[in-house]
Amino acid sequence: MASPAFKRNADHLSSPASDTKKPKGRSITSFFGIPKPKPVDTQATGVAPAPRSSSFNKDKWVASLTPEQKDLLQLEIDTLDESWLAHLKEEITTVEFLNLKRFLKKEKDSKTKVFPPDEDVYSWSRLTPLHTVKVVIVGQDPYHNDNQAHGLAFSVRPPTRAPPSLVNIYKGLKKNYPDFAPPPNNGGLLTPWAERGVLMLNTCLTVRAHQAHSHARKGWETFTQKVIDLVARVRTHGVVFLAWGKPAALRVAKVDRQKHHVLQSVHPSPLSAHGGFFDNGHFKKCNDWLASRYGDDQVIDWNLVPTKAKSAIPSDKENSSILANAVSVTNKVSTPSRPDESLKAPTGSADEFDDADALEALAAMEEEEFAKPV
Repeated sequence: MASPAFKRNADHLSSPASDTKKPKGRSITSFFGIPKPKPVDTQATGVAPAPRSSSFNKDKWVASLTPEQKDLLQLEIDTLDESWLAHLKEEITTVEFLNLKRFLKKEKDSKTKVFPPDEDVYSWSRLTPLHTVKVVIVGQDPYHNDNQAHGLAFSVRPPTRAPPSLVNIYKGLKKNYPDFAPPPNNGGLLTPWAERGVLMLNTCLTVRAHQAHSHARKGWETFTQKVIDLVARVRTHGVVFLAWGKPAALRVAKVDRQKHHVLQSVHPSPLSAHGGFFDNGHFKKCNDWLASRYGDDQVIDWNLVPTKAKSAIPSDKENSSILANAVSVTNKVSTPSRPDESLKAPTGSADEFDDADALEALAAMEEEEFAKPV
């Protein structure tokens, strides 16, 4: 019998057929069809939904902004899910965040290519509304090459191969759940996890093309720390935080361990994974804690392989938009299968990833890996 973690299928990963061209005269919100929130079983989740129209009037808040604020915050107004916006509206009008948006505007005005695409910067918020969060995985910098970053930490669009760190995550999962199988063609699309309550949040949400850490220390770190603190404060019945590597550990340092479950280890990077990542048991420990707190039916289904070969449009319209672009690229590019053995991680000490030099080394290594011809 399959373990509880794999009792649900992944049919919604089938490729939707949709046009990815943005119609003229329509906002990002209307184009991507960001859905209204679904009713939440508060008994199962242990916390009431985040305040929405009853306590947060978005139109009234937008009307209170200055013309410059409206211009700078249009992306947040259009694409940041309201469950998060209701709590983060004060943060995004701070001087620091507005300066960050001014910096990003200059990047755009100078024709500098930035990843992920605008519509994906806050995809984590729409795929995982605040009241659905069960698990938080803390990432770092977005991937900085074409067709990689799409707003979820560690996740990449097809046909891009799973980067080395994600390959090691798959290996760790396989140790926890022998039934686990990674996506076909060495894929790395993790949107199913996001839809099931796994918030995959990078410390920085944007990066200049082909320049790792180029948007670091511009203001994103303060904002994403607020997001982490918000989850810890609002999800009163408790969530699981997965913090891999010292930088991630620092992000969850103030999380209440009595209320939440914090799992820490070395990073899955080949620089450090053999220092304990493969044997940390985090995925099973995560589900064991969720089962004890919420019940067996509330564990995370980590499966990423569709169980039926059929075409279907996902119920989440936002996910359709993410996959539509990937499908158009996949139709043009055929990526041959590569066995996991080709991405074996070198051995390393437990703390190799725990300093800035190692961070830079990881970025360079993964850039080199992605640059290899396929």
